[in-house]
Amino acid sequence: MLKLIRFYIQLIKTPQTGLLLLTAIAGYRSAPNNEYSLSIVILAMVGLLLAISGTTALNMVFDHDIDTVMERTKSRPLPLGNISDKGAIIFGVFLIIIGMLINFSISIIYGIVVFGGIFFDLVIYTLWLKRRSPWSIVFGGLAGGMPIFAGRVLAVGAVDLPGILLAIAILLWIPTHILTLAMNHSKDYKLAGVPTFPNVFGFKSARYFIAMSNVIAGAILIFVFYLLNITNSGMVILILSTFLLMIFSAKVIISPSKESNFAMFRYASIYMCIAMLILII
Repeated sequence: MLKLIRFYIQLIKTPQTGLLLLTAIAGYRSAPNNEYSLSIVILAMVGLLLAISGTTALNMVFDHDIDTVMERTKSRPLPLGNISDKGAIIFGVFLIIIGMLINFSISIIYGIVVFGGIFFDLVIYTLWLKRRSPWSIVFGGLAGGMPIFAGRVLAVGAVDLPGILLAIAILLWIPTHILTLAMNHSKDYKLAGVPTFPNVFGFKSARYFIAMSNVIAGAILIFVFYLLNITNSGMVILILSTFLLMIFSAKVIISPSKESNFAMFRYASIYMCIAMLILII
């Protein structure tokens, strides 16, 4: 029983889901005044967590054939047969339904934004574009930007400029994850028939794309933090962290290798965690 539970937990990609939830909390905390009690906010985050987890589980089902072929993913629960596709579908749909009932019960606009993230992820990114276009990363980024946008919308009760800019910053940050993995596992993606940006346009173009998106994402975050009147110490930490992000981006271009790609991949997560923690604290 415990082993089966562990397999289902693996379906929701806890590190990725946890980081997205952190961005949602940061989006909520970016607004100093809000009308919700702590218990309602926690419930809203639970609803979002369930929606993200269910979406991720369904993605695992849709990508089952790809994951079976790729070395990086063939040990996931579905390719190994630890969980059936039917079981994963029931699990994912159940989580999404419960999560969305919670989200809409708290705030209609909050529920709409979260649902938008599900739609972009499942329908536009995974089902439509992932196997057809290297530009699917844009819509993957849009889906990834929805949690922080949802958190901000929940706090202010409306769509505003800081919320939009925070979502755009996440959208531009996400390609760093996708493209570094795509370069380090390019043969896997070719074998699976997935047209990744590096395989279609070349590794050099992908490295410059990473650097460009990181520069813009960092600049947007600094500007938003200025708009939100973040403390001087928080601004200094963000600026220094952004400068280090630029160094990693330059290293990927100047000294291209799997090691520099992986270092960029790891630091990008650390960087976003730092930025989100500044907003939360």
